[in-house]
Amino acid sequence: MRKGAHVLHRLTQKLIRSKRLSVGEAATAARALALPNEDFEEKKSFLIALSNRGEPFSAVTAFAEIFRDLARDPKVDLWRSAAIDVCGTGGDGSHSFNISTFVSFILAAEGVPVFKHGARSNRSQCGSADLLEALGFKLDLEDARIHASLEALSYAFFFAPAFHPAYSNIVPVRKALGEEGHPWTIFNFLGPLINPGRPAYQLLGMFDEKWLVPTAQTLASLGLRRGLVVHGKPREGGQMDELTCSGANRVVGFGELEGFDEVWEPEAFGLKPCPQADLAGGSVKDNVTLCQHILEGKAPTGLVDTILWNAGASFWAANKDVDVQAGITRARNALESGAVATWLKKAQAFYTAAK
Repeated sequence: MRKGAHVLHRLTQKLIRSKRLSVGEAATAARALALPNEDFEEKKSFLIALSNRGEPFSAVTAFAEIFRDLARDPKVDLWRSAAIDVCGTGGDGSHSFNISTFVSFILAAEGVPVFKHGARSNRSQCGSADLLEALGFKLDLEDARIHASLEALSYAFFFAPAFHPAYSNIVPVRKALGEEGHPWTIFNFLGPLINPGRPAYQLLGMFDEKWLVPTAQTLASLGLRRGLVVHGKPREGGQMDELTCSGANRVVGFGELEGFDEVWEPEAFGLKPCPQADLAGGSVKDNVTLCQHILEGKAPTGLVDTILWNAGASFWAANKDVDVQAGITRARNALESGAVATWLKKAQAFYTAAK
């Protein structure tokens, strides 16, 4: 048995005995999982055992720290202290439009540095990378072009497969687990926690409310300055990893917003409740069309208001506006004035030149 397999076997047996891993053991397991996949079956067994035991905050933090350290450094220190990532975990089953991706356009159009971290979707029809690529963004830029994009557009997209080579040793295991009926592992939570740019701010949508506080604790432990973790509860049922005008939303702060824990309703922010159908997305082609409709003022009101709400919360989370209401007003002005449309055309021209 190889060394990595021996370690994982021992830790798997400990989990099966209903004992929690120490922080050091969780870090050791993360490193073993990142090794080349000769130890395929031991990796599967460990991830199942950890999921069955329940991933504690300490284990998630340890895994995030290891995989952040293993990520390729894009060398974006110049922008880091002002940058924000806006993303969701996915997995909410809502089949909604790429809300956080469009929010990132509004933020960048207003000069807020955006470190967008994502990949193609494994579950929905259109992930952030799929939409960006269809809009003309190049996903695999060299670091120098990423820096140029931040200079010109206040925008960087870190395509996860290009920045996390260690993941190549885990993807086949996760795929096999999904095919065997074990789709959820600790790695479903890690994507939003291991942005290689390491922005100071973050708005993170969580698919399950029980993970709001632990995720906020993890982000604080990872050294982020300030941000929010949010979870939407549509009135028609289901769940969303975004703020949503289709229901109530729980919002938990971290860093400078530590202790913030509220339930937000759209009416309190001057927004109208909407049916869940207003937020629906579709194929990549459908979502490209929706982007254009949003820019032209032709999209469902509920979708536009939901985007503006998430953008307003992001401006506040990044300490760029005094409150969420001011952020919503700023986002609406950017959208209705044509500033976002102008920014997107500029971005498309930049990435066309980069190809």
